[in-house]
Amino acid sequence: VSLQMMKHAWDNYKRYAWGLNELKPLSKQGHSSNLFGNIQGATIVDALDTLYIMEMKEEFKEAKEWVEKNLYFNVNAEISVFEVNIRFVGGLLSAYYLSGEEVFRKKAVELGEKLLPAFNTPTGIPWALLNIKSGIGRNWPWASGGSSILAEFGTLHLEFVHLSHLSGNPVFAEKVMNIRKVLNRLDKPEGLYPNYLNPSSGQWGQHHVSIGGLGDSFYEYLLKAWLMSDKTDEDGKKMYYDAVQAIETHLIRKSSGGLTYIAEWKGGLLEHKMGHLTCFAGGMFALGADGAPSDKTGHHIELGAEIARTCHESYDRTRMKLGPEAFRFDGGVEAIATRQNEKYYILRPEVIETYMYMWRLTHDPKYREWGWEAVEALEKHCRVDGGYSGLRDVYDNRESHDDVQQSFFLSETLKYLYLLFSEDDLLPFEHWVFNTEAHPLPVLRKDDGNKEENQK
Repeated sequence: VSLQMMKHAWDNYKRYAWGLNELKPLSKQGHSSNLFGNIQGATIVDALDTLYIMEMKEEFKEAKEWVEKNLYFNVNAEISVFEVNIRFVGGLLSAYYLSGEEVFRKKAVELGEKLLPAFNTPTGIPWALLNIKSGIGRNWPWASGGSSILAEFGTLHLEFVHLSHLSGNPVFAEKVMNIRKVLNRLDKPEGLYPNYLNPSSGQWGQHHVSIGGLGDSFYEYLLKAWLMSDKTDEDGKKMYYDAVQAIETHLIRKSSGGLTYIAEWKGGLLEHKMGHLTCFAGGMFALGADGAPSDKTGHHIELGAEIARTCHESYDRTRMKLGPEAFRFDGGVEAIATRQNEKYYILRPEVIETYMYMWRLTHDPKYREWGWEAVEALEKHCRVDGGYSGLRDVYDNRESHDDVQQSFFLSETLKYLYLLFSEDDLLPFEHWVFNTEAHPLPVLRKDDGNKEENQK
């Protein structure tokens, strides 16, 4: 089914928005997000590996040809370093590792080089925004005290290590290793990592901590850096398990109805709210269970299962059976969005991602059942004539579509669904680590002796 869904999403993108970043499935035209500046083709690059894995060979070939002829980076506009890294660099790296087509390696390294000026700050903590042509960077104007954001500068590690591996240029890996050094030197409040860090002073901004947006993938990349290094990156491992310990102590709570959730921490005070983005953590805890201290393995799997259940409840308690952007545990409500601006669903993958990890690591059939419920809901409420659209209110009786088919729907949501219903030997966890945009990157074996370099 996810194959037919992919075909519907891709064919319509091709029909109405080819070469543009994303599709507006109701208006049947292109959608341009300011995250990518003037770089075009986000959906194409994001979907390459999904097309390849689903054996959509014709489509993959067309996408590859577009990349060869039309993917340009020398644009005079600001881009989000984080978004361009996870979608474009990640997508190109994955496409290269899966298909072996040189064009993808070349473009990935070329784009990586264009991103390097973002690290020209006093601390080496990169700017959030970069003009790719001028090399001038700055931070989001809304971020606390001119800070960079933990989830943004903390989600470059996997891709940049691979860029060094594929280019033979150590500078990429050095840049992301330096970020670690800065973080290790700093005092962590209660062992937690605040979401804001000033790239000039090297000091924390506001003491806000979140495993949802602004924090989320930083933690994911600590664990995955260790896994991707063939379990040699001891530093990444220690940082991850120490962070999980602090998260358990200070952020993980149980509601009166027995649902485990991860709250947000604001200068020592808890806000009992969990974002859809935070739902990825169920899969993360389960993936990290194996490397936890031996008496804790079962506990981490259990934690993953409980987060999965809470997130399933957030879906089940809506009209549309798709989860809201954020949901709360206070004033007698549990796993329900109470604010209008948190009731939307934009085709996000995190809950399905957690089902996929939980399925692979436990083979409990309920995860496939829950995944199937999500498929039915997507087909019923998000599928439109011209593709798939997000929803403005998952509690409403009638659908109000937002008219955007996000590139991550093809990259992540549909890929995780496909993997949830595939055999475990498709992209097995011992050989592949998924970046935060679901782009698979190979584990770099200890005994590899940099095979790539030797082949050149």
